[in-house]
Amino acid sequence: MLTRRRLFRSAAIAAGGAPLLAQAARSSKPEKMPLQIGDVLAFPSWEQAGRLVKASELVVGDKPLTVYPHDRSIGITRERYRLNQILLIKLGPNEGDETTAQISQGGLIAYSGICTHTACAVSEWDGDKQHLICPCHSSEFDPSRGAKVVNGPAPRSLPSLAIEVQDDFVVITGPFSAKVGAKKKTGFS
Repeated sequence: MLTRRRLFRSAAIAAGGAPLLAQAARSSKPEKMPLQIGDVLAFPSWEQAGRLVKASELVVGDKPLTVYPHDRSIGITRERYRLNQILLIKLGPNEGDETTAQISQGGLIAYSGICTHTACAVSEWDGDKQHLICPCHSSEFDPSRGAKVVNGPAPRSLPSLAIEVQDDFVVITGPFSAKVGAKKKTGFS
C-alpha cells in the first residue's frame, strides 16, 4: 500500500537525483557548460551573432559589455548556462584601487554579471557614477574598487574573473574569484 509517508520519501529521493541529472545534461551540451580556462569572450548570439570581443574595441568610460565564454575549438558560445554571464569593463590608467589594479589586464576587468543578493542579472549602468546596478533590488557595485557593494542589499562584491589579452582577444585564464550568484538560504526566514 502506498502511504503518504512512502510517497514523500520517494519524491525526496527522486528530487535528490535531479541535480545530478541536470549536471549530466548540461555537460553533454557545450553551450550549457560552465566556462572553461582557455575560452575567449564573445557577444551572445542574439547580439552581433556571437562575434568574439576584441580588447582594442573597448573604450574607457563606456557601458560594460555583457559577454559569454566561447570555445573556439568547437565554435560554441557558452551562453545557455546563466552563471556564465560576464561584465567586461575598460578602466582608465589611473582608475581603480589596489585590488582592481591587481586583477586588471591593461585596464580590462571582468566580473560576474550575476548579483550576489538574489542572483538577478546585473544589467544596468550608471554612467555618471560609473557603477554597475542590479535592477531587482538596486544593489550597486563599483567596478573600480573590485566591484565592491556601495549601495543596496547585496552581501558581497561581484566575483572577478581571471583574464588575459592574447592577440587582441580576451582569454579566460582562471576561475571566478568567489562563488557566483547568491548563497543558498538554509532553513526558513
